[in-house]
Amino acid sequence: MIKIKTLEEIELMRESALIVSKTLGMLAKEVKPGVTTLQLDALAETFIRDHGAEPSFLGLYDFPNSLCMSPNAQVVHGIPNNDPLQEGDIISIDCGAYKNGFHGDHAYTFQVGEVSDEIKKLLEVTKQSLYQGIAQFKAGNRVGDVAYAIQKYTEDHGYGVVRELVGHGLGKVMHEDPQMPNYGKRGRGKKFVDGMVVAIEPMTNMGTKEIIQLNDGWTILTKDGKPSAHFEHDVAIVNGKPEILSTFKYVNEALGIQTNVEDQFRAKPYGA
Repeated sequence: MIKIKTLEEIELMRESALIVSKTLGMLAKEVKPGVTTLQLDALAETFIRDHGAEPSFLGLYDFPNSLCMSPNAQVVHGIPNNDPLQEGDIISIDCGAYKNGFHGDHAYTFQVGEVSDEIKKLLEVTKQSLYQGIAQFKAGNRVGDVAYAIQKYTEDHGYGVVRELVGHGLGKVMHEDPQMPNYGKRGRGKKFVDGMVVAIEPMTNMGTKEIIQLNDGWTILTKDGKPSAHFEHDVAIVNGKPEILSTFKYVNEALGIQTNVEDQFRAKPYGA
């Protein structure tokens, strides 16, 4: 059952989402060759708790850490470890924070040092596909409209769209209805209404859409071993339109990226 949020609840969810956004912004300065994902995980847990929240992922379905850390061919749900990141890697960081009774859930794929132009394109296309999907998350549209927009954009660039893993509704529990796949047909699925809040999160593979799972029960990899990218935003429908609750603002500031792409999905600038 889809749980509709009030405007007051959406503002509480924005607070949780922004803690995650700030955590990712902090981590953006720390992602570099030689650092381990366990070190980044420890930094994130401390940061989240220092901001009055709890790590959403720690213990969720018995997950052992605060971050899902998925380098290179790992799609999602990678477990932090002591392997140092290498120059030319990419690392997808998925983070959650729980505060005031609501979760934030937000992800970004980072470059580690200098990466190839081929990988840069994968990251940019995946990020832009997220905004293509968000633009369709509005009252009167359906799940399939978001799914189709993401699928078309990524497949037009020759990439594989993961089928088995999807976005989701978000609220007092981490995973609510509706499921938000990244592939589908326009006009299909649940209809969107004001007060819905979802996590939209395209997962795009450089090669095949096929995936496999490691014996750890968590880590998902591309079947062909090629890199995968993952970007995620929390989005509400307010006055019929998509309103991004999370932001890449803090990541962009840390990495020196200048963009105003999120402004179209926000009633007012952060800090206004």
